[in-house]
Amino acid sequence: MASSKSRQRALARAKTERQIARRAAAARRRRQWQAGIGGAVALTLLVLAVIWKTGGFDPEPIRASECAWTPIDAGNGVTDVGKPRTNDIVKNGVKTMTIALGQGTVTTKLDPSKAPCTVESFTYLAGKKFFDNTTCHRMVNDSLLQCGDPSATGSGGPAYRFPDENNPPPAPAPSASAADPSAPADTNVLYPAGTVAMANSGVDTNGSQFFLVFKDVKLPPNYTVFGTIVGGMDVLTKIGEGGSEPANDGKPKTEAKISSLTVTDVAPQKDPTPATSVPASTPASSAPATPLASASSKS
Repeated sequence: MASSKSRQRALARAKTERQIARRAAAARRRRQWQAGIGGAVALTLLVLAVIWKTGGFDPEPIRASECAWTPIDAGNGVTDVGKPRTNDIVKNGVKTMTIALGQGTVTTKLDPSKAPCTVESFTYLAGKKFFDNTTCHRMVNDSLLQCGDPSATGSGGPAYRFPDENNPPPAPAPSASAADPSAPADTNVLYPAGTVAMANSGVDTNGSQFFLVFKDVKLPPNYTVFGTIVGGMDVLTKIGEGGSEPANDGKPKTEAKISSLTVTDVAPQKDPTPATSVPASTPASSAPATPLASASSKS
């Protein structure tokens, strides 16, 4: 009888030990699972912190190719007419920009494939009649006419800026002059007659000011080329013949006022009788080779 009771107690003790062992194993698995979860949470938080510190949660910036219109404060000749769209930008085909001056009409062919944002901006501003009844305020080297500033001061433009596009390639690295090795290297490039390009006051500061080249001229490769003059070169040449005040870089003596500027999707018809091309020339060493905008200009 005693032996039977001993066996029962042994079985009960073994059962209890097995239960304790199972509970211990379950508790160990629970702690391991909790530790795994805690580690995963800690790792996730660490990753999120790194992403946040490196700007991973910031909105994706609009790239130049998508047309980034950077707002600027009004004042100092700035005219706020809103901003162009940032998507569905036309990047192919041809557009026509028609500039009606007092002396006649200048027709230009715009190329959205090379300067889509610039062409988009001009299309938008022209639709707002931004350029109508404005004066072309500057002529440089009797070779180009600068327009597009409603204030005619050299500092006016719309209430936004946009990046450069289609700048001419830099000039090859020049060798030192044998006559004067200390002479500064000429880093200017040719802007041939017929070029339509943006004026600016530095990198990525395009606004509304632009220039029309009617005689070959050399300038820094800093200006977005977005079109070609196909008609009315004689009109510009006549204005250029009147000179500027001061000479080489000043207000045209012959007033050049834009009565209207339009941009259409129709390809222009080339002028059947263009003015005789003026031979290429290089500005004298004293001629300005600075950005085509005054020191205070924002365009």
